[in-house]
Amino acid sequence: MIRWLAAVIVSLGLMGAVSAQTQTSVESGLGVVLRGLDKVNGETIDVEIPWGGTLNVFGLSVTVDDCRYPPENPTGDAYALLTITDRVSGFQTFHGWMIASAPALNALDHNRYDVWVLRCITS
Repeated sequence: MIRWLAAVIVSLGLMGAVSAQTQTSVESGLGVVLRGLDKVNGETIDVEIPWGGTLNVFGLSVTVDDCRYPPENPTGDAYALLTITDRVSGFQTFHGWMIASAPALNALDHNRYDVWVLRCITS
């Protein structure tokens, strides 16, 4: 039993070492480029919001807390920490990380508007 437990601990340690080697470095951007969609009339808008800034996108207020990206793929793998509030109701509809390459993974749930990350502002 002790040998089995030791083998499990050693294999978990090796898996941790392998996963630590495969992690990539990330950099923080100066802001984020988002696309907004009004689902009622089909209108889209692209906006740039600086880090720490807030901007109104249709009926939503979007605040950017951070935007990170790997240096080797700054557009496809960008992800941003956003807080989105409905301007009419004042209800916070989203708070979390939104990923450019997989917008449906952690998406805004709003009946009229949609917002997703396109990329970080890198310069």
